[in-house]
Amino acid sequence: MKTSLKKASLVLSGILVGGKLLAQTADSSHVATDYVKPFSANTFYNTWSIGVNGGVLTPYTIFGSNRNQDFTHPKSEIGYGAFIKDQITSAVAFRVDYLGGKVEGNDSQVDQLGDSYSHFTTKLHYGLSLSTEITVGNISWHDNKSAIQPYFTAGGGIMSYTPVITTAAGATSNFKTDGSGSINEFYVPVGVGLKFDLAPGINLDLGYQVNFVYSDNFDGYKYGLNNDRFSYGHIGLEFALGGHKPQLATHNPVSSMRQEYLWENQHTRKELQMQIDAEKAQNDQLRNDLNTTNANLAKFTTDSDGDGVPDFYDKCPNTPPGTKVDGSGCPLPKAEVKVYVTEQDREIVKEAIRNLEFDFGKSTIREHSFPSLDKVAQLLIDKKFHLKLAGYTDNVGSVAANLKLSKDRAEAIKTYLVGKGADASLITAEGYGKAHPIATNKTAAGRQTNRRVEFSLY
Repeated sequence: MKTSLKKASLVLSGILVGGKLLAQTADSSHVATDYVKPFSANTFYNTWSIGVNGGVLTPYTIFGSNRNQDFTHPKSEIGYGAFIKDQITSAVAFRVDYLGGKVEGNDSQVDQLGDSYSHFTTKLHYGLSLSTEITVGNISWHDNKSAIQPYFTAGGGIMSYTPVITTAAGATSNFKTDGSGSINEFYVPVGVGLKFDLAPGINLDLGYQVNFVYSDNFDGYKYGLNNDRFSYGHIGLEFALGGHKPQLATHNPVSSMRQEYLWENQHTRKELQMQIDAEKAQNDQLRNDLNTTNANLAKFTTDSDGDGVPDFYDKCPNTPPGTKVDGSGCPLPKAEVKVYVTEQDREIVKEAIRNLEFDFGKSTIREHSFPSLDKVAQLLIDKKFHLKLAGYTDNVGSVAANLKLSKDRAEAIKTYLVGKGADASLITAEGYGKAHPIATNKTAAGRQTNRRVEFSLY
C-alpha cells in the first residue's frame, strides 16, 4: 500500500507542476478576456473543455464502515481518468468521463459455509459514464473573478472489469470463468470537488467520487445483500477549448455588468475631461507668456552658473561652481600639476603585495590583507595615481579555470579599493592565468610564488 501511495504522490505532483508551469505562461490579464456583454449567447464563451486526472482507487468509501464490506481491509491503488464537458449554463454542464485503474482489498468476510478469501484484485478496464455537473459559487459580488468553483456530479454509465480472488492457500481464480473473465456492469458515479483557476482556460481540479456498482460482483465475492461500491480521489487539470474566451463555468456576470456601467458613463467623463484640459491649456499659455516676459527682463542680469558673467554675455554657460573664468565666462586654463611616484609610495604598494592572501582556490581576500590595501586606497585617493592589477596563477588546473581565477582575484582587489573611495576609472584589472611565471612550477614554493597579483603604479 505504501508503494501505491508513493506512485500516487508522483502522479499528483506531476500534474501540480504541470499546472504551475501552464499558469505561469498564460495571460494574467482578465480585463479584456473576461468581459462579455451581459445576457450574451453561449457563443461568446468557452463551453467545451477536456480534463485529465490521476489519483487513488480504493474499495473504502465515506458511506458505511470497512467491517461491513465484503473485504474488511481496503487497499489503495493508482487510478486515472479523463473527461470531455459541455457547459450548458453557468451552473449546469454535461460531461462524459473515462475511468481506469485497479481496485484491491484484503480479508474477506466469512460466509455461512465458513469460506473466506485473503485478497481480491479487480482490473477496471474502463468506466464510461454520462454525468451532470453542477457548479456553485461562480458568481461573486466581491471579486471580478471567482478563484474557486465548488461542484458536484451525478450520472450513470457502463464499466468493464475483471475480478480475481485469492484464497487463504494462495490459489487465484477469476470470478467469471467463461470467455476473458471480464464483466460489463451498470454503475452510478456521484462526486464532489473544487476547481481552482490557475490561468485563463486552465483549472486545477480536486475531486472525490463514489461509484455505486449495480451488482455484488465487483470484488468477486458475493456476501450479504449490499451492492459493491468504490471511491476515487483525484487531482487533475481542466483545459477550456475554443480560443481566448472566458469559461462559462467560471465567468462572473456581475463583473461584466459593472464594466458595462463604467463604459456607459465613459463618454460623460471624457467630455468633462476635455473641458478641464482646455482650461488647463489656457492657463498654461498665460503662464508661458508671463514667463517669457520675465525671462526677457532678467536675461541681462541673470547669472545661472554663478561665475560672475550674466547669461546674456556668457559664452561658456553651466561652468562648475568655483571655476575661475575670463570676461566671456569661459574657464581659465589650468596649470599642469605633475605628481611623482616616490619610494615611499612604492613601499606602500610592496607591503600590500607582501600581505596579500586569498582563500585557497577562490577570489576571497583574507582579512589580514585589508590594512595594507587600505593604505593603497588612500594613496590613490590623495595622489590620483593610476594602478594596473595583473593576476597570475601556477600551472595547476585548466587554462580556462586559471584565467578566470586570476581575473577574479584582480577584480576582487579593484572592488575593494573602489569600495574604500578609490576612483574606479583609474584602476584596471586583468587576469593572465599561468602565463609569465617568475619561478619554477615544479616545486610547491615556486608555484606559491607564481600565484600572485602584481601592482603597477603610475
